[in-house]
Amino acid sequence: MANNKVAVGIDLGTTYSCVGVWQHDRVEIITNDQGNRTTPSCVAFAATERFIGDAARNQAALNPVNTIFGCFDLLMFSNSQRQATKDAARIAGLNVLRILVEPTAAAVAYGLDQKLTSSSVGQRTVLIFDLGGGSFDVSLLQIKKGNFKVLATAGDTHLGGEDFDNRLLNHFVEEFKSKHRKDISRNAKSLRRLKNACEKAKRILSHNAMTTIDIDSLYEGIDYHAKVTRAKFENLNLDLFRSCVDTVKKCLQDVEMDKNNVDDVVLVGGSTRIPKVQQLLQQFFNGKELCKNINPEEAVAYGAAVQAAVLSGEANHNIKNLMLLDVTPLSLGTEVSGNLMDVIIPRNTTVPVSMQNFFSTVRDDQKVVGVGVYEGERTRVEDNNLLGEFELRDLPPAPRGKVKICITFTIDGDGVLNVSAEHESSGLKKSIKIIRGGTLTEEEIENIVKNAEQFKTEDEEFKRKVNAMVAFEDYVYNRREETETSCMLEASVKKMLSYSFKEAIEWINSNRNAEICEYEYKKQQLEAICNRHIPGIEGIKIE
Repeated sequence: MANNKVAVGIDLGTTYSCVGVWQHDRVEIITNDQGNRTTPSCVAFAATERFIGDAARNQAALNPVNTIFGCFDLLMFSNSQRQATKDAARIAGLNVLRILVEPTAAAVAYGLDQKLTSSSVGQRTVLIFDLGGGSFDVSLLQIKKGNFKVLATAGDTHLGGEDFDNRLLNHFVEEFKSKHRKDISRNAKSLRRLKNACEKAKRILSHNAMTTIDIDSLYEGIDYHAKVTRAKFENLNLDLFRSCVDTVKKCLQDVEMDKNNVDDVVLVGGSTRIPKVQQLLQQFFNGKELCKNINPEEAVAYGAAVQAAVLSGEANHNIKNLMLLDVTPLSLGTEVSGNLMDVIIPRNTTVPVSMQNFFSTVRDDQKVVGVGVYEGERTRVEDNNLLGEFELRDLPPAPRGKVKICITFTIDGDGVLNVSAEHESSGLKKSIKIIRGGTLTEEEIENIVKNAEQFKTEDEEFKRKVNAMVAFEDYVYNRREETETSCMLEASVKKMLSYSFKEAIEWINSNRNAEICEYEYKKQQLEAICNRHIPGIEGIKIE
């Protein structure tokens, strides 16, 4: 790149961060000022200075109140959080080329390591099991040549290595209380020292069957010494480990894939080193050998560095055509007549993507069209999440249904949603970029999908009712237009029919929540009148 600038890949981890760069046709992990390949996602503030990374973590026990640990999970980022990340990077003097979700970046690292991007290798289905320090993500991808296509995602933003540390921490707090009749849980400094020791013990137990914790003067001058076995650690966290496997099941169920069709299961994140996690996962996949050949702490930064090289034009022939394809977690759409959700981009659609649909005005001489943007799986718009709304104004006067509006939903490579509405013949156009104030966790997404299934019968009944209303409404307006333009009807007949149409429209507007049978009965009444007075329409069906 010009001006000696380089493109790097950054893994913003919950507990540790890592930076990689593409150099000499491979990824190099950049060490920090301490010579370490990963840096604690931690900052601290003292009276006259601030600390970052290792320095912040090292003083955490002495300054727990003013020490802040990271809280990133890019898989679950909303549009507003993605934008906030870009803004923070810009403030730091960085130009963000693209934001990747962690499992996708890890899949790139694995795909290149195993040479799955080669044209001679067939399509492979890969499950990325990413269990980090503060979050858990699962992604199912298909890798074929240079294309990485996400099929489904699942996860838990509140599950990771820190939760395992806390289970061990709570165990020792209770043990200390039992031995010494003192509660250290309200002393932040003592608690931080004990938690650091618990994290160290957890790491040791991934390799040894037992370890000890020794802390001088932990609380009120009391030295603390304790032993803990791997079996005890596993028992304390077994329910959390099993929930990880449940998340894998859900990810596969979302795309109706049998676990036997998964070619590779790739471990990412430091917490995947825990033997019990590996054992449960391997049992679920009927003894399949797990892929441990990439560094779990560096895989995301590795994949991000590769993508950075592609975007900046620094890539060699092996990776320059690499393409990452993510999916939408929920359906996106807009409101149509009768409070129905009209889906424009279905759930699990590959992104980036642009889709459109055409809509028409619902009233005569309608000058304004409101566009509400929703996400969710329910039939009624009010049962889905409103992301944003805007209006297209100053439409030309015309009868109902004659003004056509094209609404386009576009999701870019960073997952940011843009929605536009355009009246092509007049050139009128309005658009909006959706910047959401909140975030949906994977658990909330799962609940939305479950609710859609639970209320499926009710939603279908509501849709039938709306369709009956729309069918009656369309019949009224279509017949009214035919009558007004007909040269074969006498003036007295036109006047009588005009009154019937007006009466029908007023009834519809006053009975938007009527039953299906009422709409059908009213439509049959009007059909009988029209059949008697309009020549040649009897037997003609208008949808």
